[in-house]
Amino acid sequence: MTINLQNPTVSSPYLGKGLAHLADWGLILIQGPDAATLLQSQLSNSVLGLRPVVSGDIAQGNDAVRLVGYCSPKGRLLASAWIGLFPETAQSDDRFALFISRDIAASTAKKLSMYILRSKVKITDASNEWEIFGAYQDGQDLDSIAAPQDGFALRMPDVLAGDKSFKRVLIAQKKTESKEPLAEDPVISQWNSLEVLSAIPRIVLATQEQFVPQMINFESVAGVDFKKGCYPGQEIVARSQYRGAVKRRLQLAHTELNESSLELSRPGLELYHSSDATQPCGMVVLASKNPAFTERMDLQVECKLDALENGEISLGSMAGPMLKIDILPYPLLEI
Repeated sequence: MTINLQNPTVSSPYLGKGLAHLADWGLILIQGPDAATLLQSQLSNSVLGLRPVVSGDIAQGNDAVRLVGYCSPKGRLLASAWIGLFPETAQSDDRFALFISRDIAASTAKKLSMYILRSKVKITDASNEWEIFGAYQDGQDLDSIAAPQDGFALRMPDVLAGDKSFKRVLIAQKKTESKEPLAEDPVISQWNSLEVLSAIPRIVLATQEQFVPQMINFESVAGVDFKKGCYPGQEIVARSQYRGAVKRRLQLAHTELNESSLELSRPGLELYHSSDATQPCGMVVLASKNPAFTERMDLQVECKLDALENGEISLGSMAGPMLKIDILPYPLLEI
C-alpha cells in the first residue's frame, strides 16, 4: 500500500533521508511453536502465512508485514501494532515482533500472556532491552536503509509529502551503551509528520478503548481481516462493518501552529463542534508539526461524520484552535 497525500503541491523542504530514535515506540516478542495459534486467536488481522525474515533483511509486503489491532471484548482497540515474523534461525521456533507504542507495551504483553494457558509460547515486553528507530528516505529505492545484523526491520507504507514519496522502515536493535545519541530534531519531527500524514492510526495510552476499529479507518488501512475467524470483540467489529453502524471516522486536519495548538494537539484531547459546545464531537488520535509549513500543525482526528457537514470544529473547546479538514490519502471501505 502506498500512501498518497493530496495536500498543497509545493516543493517539499523535507529532508531526503534520516534515522530517528523512536523513544515512544516499544517492542513485544512472541516466541514458541504455538505463537502463531495464540496470536491468530487474539488479533484483528491474520498472522498465518507471514513470510519469515532473517536478520539483516527488511520485511516488506503484505506477505511479511501486517498492521494488527488488539480489541477488548467490547470491540474497542486496546492496541495497534506492526507485526513481522523474525525467527532467530531457519530451524528455530517462530518469533513474532510487535512494534507498538511504548506506553502500552507492558500492559499489552501482560494481557496477551493471560491466554497462554498450556500453549508453548513466551511473551516478552522487550522495550527496555531493544531500541526502536525509524528510517526514512525519498526516492524509489531503500539503498541507504539497512536492517541490522543483530536485529530486525519492517517496511511501513510509503507516504507522499509535498512532491516527494518517502519510504519508511521500523528497525529494532538491542541496546548497547556505546551508541551515540541520534539527532532528534528535525529528524524526529519529520518521522512524526510522515506518520500523521499517512492517516494510519497508532493507539497510545490516552486513546486505549476509545475506538472500534472502523471509527479510525482501521479496516481501510488493512488492519482487519473479516475472514480470519474469532478474536476478542470480533462480533462487534463485524456488526459495525456489515450493518453500517459507524457514524465516526478518522480524518486528517490541520490548524495554525502556536502555543495553544501545540499544547492542545495531544492524543486523547477532545474536539468540539459549533452546534454544541457542551458535548465533544471527536478526539485527537495523533499530531505533529509540519516541517513543510512552519506555522502548521497536522493532526489525525476521530470525528462524527455529521460534524463535517457544516459549522466549525475546535480543539479542547470552542475557544480553542479551529481545525480545517484535509483529504484522506486513501479510499474508505464502504460500510
